[in-house]
Amino acid sequence: MATVRDILARKGSAVVTTTAQATVLEAAQLMNARGIGAVLVTENGLLKGIFTERDVLRRIVAEQRDPATTPLQDVMTTRLLTTRPETAVEECAVLMTTHRIRHLPVLGPSGLEGVVTIGDILAFQNAEQAVTIAHLNSYVYDVR
Repeated sequence: MATVRDILARKGSAVVTTTAQATVLEAAQLMNARGIGAVLVTENGLLKGIFTERDVLRRIVAEQRDPATTPLQDVMTTRLLTTRPETAVEECAVLMTTHRIRHLPVLGPSGLEGVVTIGDILAFQNAEQAVTIAHLNSYVYDVR
């Protein structure tokens, strides 16, 4: 059974973080520079929240807040769903689909170990299915 640890081993465990005092503008610029849809908000190494593209739309644009002066602590998502490295990939997919989230921080014994996205899960599942299909094709067509 494939786990979140397998995804992190394939994609890497680099995580982009910022502080709760950073402004929305700074976070958006960081997200644009890195080509990502979310940043994790940490304080003293502890996960405090997440700020996503969805937060920009709902809590900044829709409420007509100034991104240059609004700190993340006022608009970040603090009720976080997280996962562990040993969680099954399928379980994460169900969790993310059920709760309609795209980013899932990974917490292990040493703290924040990475983040998996719905795209990571789909790419991992597609790669696993491609291997299975190749094995099945080999079995069906190479039998003598």
